Parts: sequence; C-alpha cells; structure tokens
Amino acid sequence: MKTVRYLALAVIGLIVLALAAIAVAIAVIDPNDYKPQIEKAVEDTTNLDLILEGEIGWSFIPLGLELNGVEATLENDPLVRLERLIAQVDFWSLITLSPQVNTFVLDGLNAHLVVDQQGNGNWTRIMPQSDEAVADSVPSTERPAPAAEAGIDTETETETADAGAPLNFNVESVQVTNASVLYNDKSSGQSVTLENVSLSASEITLGKGFPMEMAFRFATSQPEFAVDGSLRADLDVNQALNRFAMANLNSRFALSGEPFGNKTVQAVIKGGAVADLENETAAVNDLTVTLANLELTSNLNVTGFGDTPELSGNLNIARFSLKKLLEALGQPAIETTDPDVLKALALSMNVNGPAGQVNLDNLSITVDDTTFAGNARYTLANSAIALDLQGDTFNVDRYLPPAAEDEAQTGDNASSPSTPTETATSTEEGDLLPLDTLRTLALDIKLGLGELVASNLTINDLKAVMTANNGVLKVNELSGKLYEGGFNANATLDARTDNPTWSIGSRVNNVQTLPLLTDLAEVDLLAGGANLNIDLKTAGNRISALRNNAKGDIGFNLAEGEFTRMNLTRMACQGVALANQDTLATTGWGTSTPFNDMRGTLKVDGNTLTNTDLVAALAGMKLEGNGTVDLAASALDYEAGLRIIGEIHRDEACRVTEYVENVVIPVECRGDFAEDPAGLCSFDGSRFRDTLKTIAANAARAKAQEEVERARGRAEERVTEELERRLDSEEAEQVKDALKGLFGR
Repeated sequence: MKTVRYLALAVIGLIVLALAAIAVAIAVIDPNDYKPQIEKAVEDTTNLDLILEGEIGWSFIPLGLELNGVEATLENDPLVRLERLIAQVDFWSLITLSPQVNTFVLDGLNAHLVVDQQGNGNWTRIMPQSDEAVADSVPSTERPAPAAEAGIDTETETETADAGAPLNFNVESVQVTNASVLYNDKSSGQSVTLENVSLSASEITLGKGFPMEMAFRFATSQPEFAVDGSLRADLDVNQALNRFAMANLNSRFALSGEPFGNKTVQAVIKGGAVADLENETAAVNDLTVTLANLELTSNLNVTGFGDTPELSGNLNIARFSLKKLLEALGQPAIETTDPDVLKALALSMNVNGPAGQVNLDNLSITVDDTTFAGNARYTLANSAIALDLQGDTFNVDRYLPPAAEDEAQTGDNASSPSTPTETATSTEEGDLLPLDTLRTLALDIKLGLGELVASNLTINDLKAVMTANNGVLKVNELSGKLYEGGFNANATLDARTDNPTWSIGSRVNNVQTLPLLTDLAEVDLLAGGANLNIDLKTAGNRISALRNNAKGDIGFNLAEGEFTRMNLTRMACQGVALANQDTLATTGWGTSTPFNDMRGTLKVDGNTLTNTDLVAALAGMKLEGNGTVDLAASALDYEAGLRIIGEIHRDEACRVTEYVENVVIPVECRGDFAEDPAGLCSFDGSRFRDTLKTIAANAARAKAQEEVERARGRAEERVTEELERRLDSEEAEQVKDALKGLFGR
C-alpha cells in the first residue's frame, strides 16, 4: 500500500511540476519575441513574405494560442491575410492522452488566387523548386539510395505507424467567420468570389452526431451570377474517418444574375446522405430538391464506387408547369400554338439494375394530356441505351410556334422571290448529322403511340423500332394507320465513312389522298386510295448532296379516284368540238374527273423525277402521260393525252364520230408547282395540230370509203336494171342476191 501511495504521490508531483513548468513558461516566454525568427523561417523555406502585425497570445486553461493580424505576400502581391486565429486545447485531455480542442476560431481569412495570361496559378510559386525537380537534374549515380537500399525497413515502419490506435481527436467548437477567397483568371477574364463564409459547429465528437451551420456567397463575373446560400445539418464522422453521414439537411439558396434574367430564384435542398468509403456504399435518403415550382424527390442507394456501381431507388418529379418555371427562372417564354400546353409535366421511375447497368423501371412521363409508360436501360461500359416507351395520344401541332401574323403577306409583299440558287448561296450549308457521335451510339429504341397528330395529320397505332451499332443506324419499322389505310417504312444509315449512305423503303396501302392532302397542305386536287412502293438510295451528309445523289423508283396506283379540281372531260371535249366544227356549252361541266386504276412509276435521278408510263381509265377515254418533275426548281413539265375510246359526254358538240375515235386530245401541265397546282394543267393547243392531222386522215379514209360505196351502189343498180329487163321476175331476184354477194353488200 505504501508503494502505491508513493507512486500516486509521484505522479501527482510530476503533474504539478508540469503545470508549474507550463505556467512559468507562459509567464516568462513572450511568443511575440520570436516574430522575426518565425517570419525569417517562412521566408527561408518558401517564396512568401510573412508579416505578423498583431499580437501572439498564450492561454493556460484552456491551453491555447491566439494569432492576430497575419499576412503573407508573394512577390509583393497579397496572397493570404488572417485577422484572427484561436486554437485552444483542453489541458486535462492532454494528461489523459485524449486531446480535445475546446475552441477553434478562424476570423477574417482573405485569400487571393490569380492565374496569369499563360495559365499559371500564383499558388504554384509558393514553394521553391522541389527536391524531385532538383533530383531530376542530378545524375542518377549521385542520387541518394532508395530507402530499401539504405537498409531501412519501410514495411516495418509502415506497420508500426499503422499499428497505433486511431486518434481520439474531439473538437468542442469550430467557428469560421468573414472568410473569403478571390479567384481571378487573367487568361480567360473570369473572376470568381467566395465571400461572407461562415461556419459554426459545436460538440464535435468523432463517432457522435453534431450540428453544423454554414453560410456563404458565391459569385462569377462571366456571366454575372451569384448564389447566397445557407444550410443546417447534423453530421456524423466515425473515428476511422471513412464513414460520413449527414441528416436533417435543410439548405436554401438564392440564385441571381444574368442566367436568370437578373431575377432571384429560390432553391431548397432537404434530406440526408451516408457514405461508407470502406464498404464503397452510399445512400441518399428522402432527398427533396425544390427550384421555383419544380420539386424532385428521391431515395437512392449506390454500391461500388468503381466503374460498375450498382444503383437502386426511385426518382420523382411532381407535376409542374414548365411555362411558370421558365418565367420564374427569367427565361424566354416558349410560344406555342396552344397556350395551354406545357403546364402539366411529371416524371417518375424506379432505379435499379446489376453492377454497371442502370435500369429505369415503371418509367412514367406525363406531358399535359399525354402519358408515356415503359422502361429504359443504360450500360456504363459502352454507353448503350435501350428504351421501350408507349404513349396514348400526342398532338405535335399544339406545341409548334404560332404562325407569324405577317406570314401570309410575305409572298404578296416580296418584290421578287429568290431563286433556289440565290437561296442556296445566301447561307452556307452545314453538315446534317454529327457522324463522330453517331459512330459511338449503341441504341435499341422501341416507341409506340396510340394516336399522333402532326402537321394536321392523324396517325393511329404508330410504331417505331430503331437500332444503332458501330455507326450503322437502322429504322427497322416505322408503321401506322392513317386515312383508312396504312404505311410501313424502313431505313438504314451507314455512317461508318465520311460519305454516309442511306437506303429508304416504304409501302403505303389504300391511304385516302383527299383528306390527307387537305389536312397536310390544304390541297384538294386528288381523291382515291393511294398505294405507293418507294425504294430509294442516296449518299452524303448535306441536304443538297442527298438530293443530288438520290436514285430509285416510286411506284403508285389509285384504284378508284378523282381529280377534284380538274375537268379532263371538258378539255377532251374542247378538242372534239374543234374537230366537229361545233361549239361546246359553257355550263354543266363540273370541276372534277373520276377515273379508275391510275398507275405509273417515277424514276428518281437526283433532283429529277421522270414518269413515262402513266395510264388511267376515264369515262370514254384513256389517260396517258409522261414528263418530269424538277424538285430543285419546283418545276413541272408534263404532257398528258386523253385517248378517245367511246362516248365521253352528252353535249352534241362532243359527239364521238368515226373521225375522232382513237385520237389523242393533248393536255399539258407546266409551271411552278409551289404556286397554284390547280392551274398547271390545260388543253394543249400546240400539240392539237397533230391531233387534227390524225382526224383529217380519218376523215379522208372515211370519205374515200364513202365514194367506193357510192360507186359500188351505182354499178349494182345499173346491172340490176339491165337484168330485170331481160329476165323474168323470179330469175331477177336470184340474180340480185348473187350481185349483193359480189359487191359485198
């Protein structure tokens, strides 16, 4: 017992002596006496000029140091200034070998970071040339031997260092006030300021939660942009400093400046997060992000911090108005034909998938009255995207910009419309597609829509299937139903070279042309069920090249149809009336021409479409035609003929005689089809001369036949009279019958 008592007294004595020594040292030693030595030490080891303007003060209980008025300059330019620094350590925690900082105060920190015109930061010049840089200039034979060669057991040292228990470093209070950092990049002209920084945390203990508050102002000069932020949260850091948790986060930010139209926008972030560095896991819990009227909520878990993380959770964006959001953000309004669209948007999805792959399941997208549902997949290794999305109804026209008020007057007020050549040279044509980007795409897209309205056309049961791999993009299916018919198209784009090739195929079955053309372009020229077969190939990456290189065929057929604003019967009757030397009635003709089985083929050669086999059956006529369409000049040059094969009209002037039967009444269609298409076709008087020659030849043949018939009749009469005079009546009748056979009557 006496031994224990003596040991206890010895320990107490040592503590008293230590306290006395520290007290004497604090009382006797004035740290301000060492200012010159401290300044010189810094200047000898760095390129900084250290200026200690204020007093350096000691405190005993708690044991600590206070520094005031510290400034460091670099080549006479200010770098860092500190108004006050206080660090106080609880003495008794030192005695128990568990150091605890009672208070850490940092006030008035001001740092200047500058990048010169050559892109070099001033902070890189703080330290003189490093030992490594000096060593690089020393021959290898003169360099110091590595630690292993010098007989130092680095592995043993590492193990010894790691064998110690983790430091129980506890901080009672941290306060940072009036801190600022100015960053100026002279090479770009950008200036960034972080100012009014304040940080407050108390009861800081590793392994236990503690509260933290922070405020700051962040601003940039290009563009002029500022964020005033404040946040509160409970933090938890473990002893090993490899697990961090944040709970009850409540942060608010005021965003302002040029990006927001000089308006101030409020943003709020709430929730919690956990990161475990040792197990490579992280989680975001009950996250809520609010920006103006937009609110996003999410719970997300991450496993693995490498190239193939594994995700699970959900993400939701509540219904919001995009137009109101843009207005709140100071952005230009999106003008739409329907002012009531873009006012109800929403998004929700579940996030999961194996390592290295992100699956979006139960994906739901709401755009006003339209709902899309499906799933998506993204693979990190090759950035492959798979999407399967099905929507109900969507009207594209509602979202298009409204027509300009003076749009209809553009053509009337223009002094002279520009030609295609003038238009092409007025602006330089650019590439159509980013080929380098297309070559990296890996896509598997499936889209469906119950009803789509676009350009005033209504398409039902729309389906699209597209793939992309190694620079080859394929539209395997683009199908739908419209106007009592349907279509199915496919296309391939090979972008593996700088001169990509295209192939397009399409089949159109029984699509009613009258409502189609009326809804599409307000053109009511043609009615009937259209059937098209399109097979085109081309090459290039500009519109002009695609048109110039186009090759292929377009076959068409209309089983029963009608030219609704073109009376070909009247045009034919004009020619017949001329042949009959008669005058047509001016009324009762109507404005349309029905036909059966109109068919033909368009040969595509660049900008030129050529047709040589147009045929159609009309009442008493057969329509035949050939000609070309120049897409570059919007010019039509077409010659059609109406072959008379029977009675075509009740008008007496249009009676079909043997003179006009099987002749062709010519019709020409010429002009700019971008103007009034109905006025392009008319009776072709110049070619009618050839028709008249045919009619004259027919008449001559008919007249000659009449003369032969009359001569034959006169001869028959003379012979009959002579025989009747010489023979009795019974014999005369028998002879007459024989003569009829002889003369072919």
